[in-house]
Amino acid sequence: MKHFTDLDLLPPLAQALHEIDFHEMTPVQAASLPAVLAGRDVLAEAQTGSGKTLAFALGLLTALDPQRQQLQGLVLCPTRELADQVSREIRRLARWLPNVKVLTLCGGVPLRPQLASLAHEPHLVVGTPGRVLELAEQTALPLGAVRTLVLDEADRMLDMGFSESITAILDLLPDQRQTLLFSATLPAPVRQIARRLQRNALAISVADASEGPRIAQSFVAVEPSAKAAALAALLLDEAPASALVFCNTRQAVRAVAADLVARGFAALALHGELEQREREELLVSFANQSASVLVASDVAARGLDIAALPLVVNYDLANDADTHLHRIGRTGRAGESGRAVSFCAAAEMPRARQIEQQSGERLHWLRLPAAARGARPVPPAFRTLVVDAGRQDKLRPGDLLGALTGEAGIPASAVGKIDLYPTRSYVAVARDWQADALTRLRAGKIKGRNFRVRALDEAHPRANAAAARPPKAPPRGRRPA
Repeated sequence: MKHFTDLDLLPPLAQALHEIDFHEMTPVQAASLPAVLAGRDVLAEAQTGSGKTLAFALGLLTALDPQRQQLQGLVLCPTRELADQVSREIRRLARWLPNVKVLTLCGGVPLRPQLASLAHEPHLVVGTPGRVLELAEQTALPLGAVRTLVLDEADRMLDMGFSESITAILDLLPDQRQTLLFSATLPAPVRQIARRLQRNALAISVADASEGPRIAQSFVAVEPSAKAAALAALLLDEAPASALVFCNTRQAVRAVAADLVARGFAALALHGELEQREREELLVSFANQSASVLVASDVAARGLDIAALPLVVNYDLANDADTHLHRIGRTGRAGESGRAVSFCAAAEMPRARQIEQQSGERLHWLRLPAAARGARPVPPAFRTLVVDAGRQDKLRPGDLLGALTGEAGIPASAVGKIDLYPTRSYVAVARDWQADALTRLRAGKIKGRNFRVRALDEAHPRANAAAARPPKAPPRGRRPA
């Protein structure tokens, strides 16, 4: 069974798959979907980017009764970013199902709007454990009718300290339900939770399947004092459209991003001191190629899903082999090829040996070429425009594209990724057309209305300003992000 047409899918779901040109299943989808659609519990281990989201989203929507205005499906994710991505995938598949309400409920944003959105009970909720539990304990989010529970990236949720919140949520759920647990790795704590939660679960592992991500992985021996110059040389030599750089601490994230900006790179620092809106705008800039380098820690980067990411760099080697696997899995997704380069100082060699032992393959070591004299970073292909209107204003991507290519006279080839949020929209425009697009959109109309339009800096100013500041001490009793 390799094609979606081999499955007994509801016609609206089959139509949605056909429209988005999804025909052949990935290995994890082929292995899990027959059991998921039959209502069976599933424990699936599969690498990041292997198609897990679509597998459980089809299961949620198949089990859903849109006529019942009750919460019937709950997806728990480790981060807001992953929850947003999962929600978008579910909405995309639910396009031809009538009146399906999907809510994203995560921390880091005010509680009041979420309480208001729960006045009419949703059919499906995607959220982080802390916020879901908070709303459930306030009786704003009733969990008694949930038919399907999904734990996405279960290993990361446990790493981030969500175990107690997940346990408390489980106590509020019906015993008779389908439980789907998906994870890139299955360490002992995840298997323990699975045994407690699931009944007669089908266990699937496709983490090592040959059809999985294709990642060329290399290691570079370099001492800490030389890492900044080595990173700049690597980025100049490879000139990737996008590169994700991992550091082990928030302080290192700031320092590395600030150094790259000083060298002329469009680099962003992703850390826990950013406001939620700043974080969203930073990730939009990186995903739509308005910035070329994103520097992040493991905690801040949980759940990132950047399409066609060609290069991952481990500036600091990960503290354990499983974290290393998660990091490099951000590239080489969905059948794409990718490259991962890991810097390794002498003090980090024990970690490199652990990675080598777990992979069962000898590490490939290389020497980086020296940067060519006078070489300069290639500027990002796009700039981002922000429109102060979004889904709540009934805007669609086609409305923004039409305004740019119609009244504004911008060629369609100069318009990149369009991201819609409830009250804002972000449009990537080719650098050479950014000034024209901004001027003409401000002078014209979008869907017959005037909205405020502004430019979002290609290197997020507050993110980079924060990169140069000394870190604030985290509040007592809270974990740094």
